Amino acid sequence: MTNAIAEEKKAKKVLIIEDEGDMCLLLNIMLNGKDMELDHVKKLAAAEEYLQKQQPEVVILDNKLPDGFGIDFISHIKSNYPNIRIIMISGFDGSAKDVALENGADIFLEKPFTKNQLYEAIVELMKEKI
Repeated sequence: MTNAIAEEKKAKKVLIIEDEGDMCLLLNIMLNGKDMELDHVKKLAAAEEYLQKQQPEVVILDNKLPDGFGIDFISHIKSNYPNIRIIMISGFDGSAKDVALENGADIFLEKPFTKNQLYEAIVELMKEKI
């Protein structure tokens, strides 16, 4: 098998930063069987620790977390890990979407979103990296 084919077959790494167990389970179910390696952390501090060791292609980032707001963490990710693409998910629309995109989020998905919306957003961001 050539390196190009092996690379294409390799599962894409996605980090989910979400503190609600039900939402994390739902995200895992939505992305199950989609040739992605999913990892999960519940706090921004744990996310930073993870990112120092591993570089996912995409981060799915919730806004309201126990140790801060995801919206404030976006610029940190973009400054320190510029190749990572970010999907911000939040139940708050309007200004949260505008701020998230201004801070560097690549895509904003308002809860509730569909399985197809989430998957298409990830696929789109991974295409941009090729």
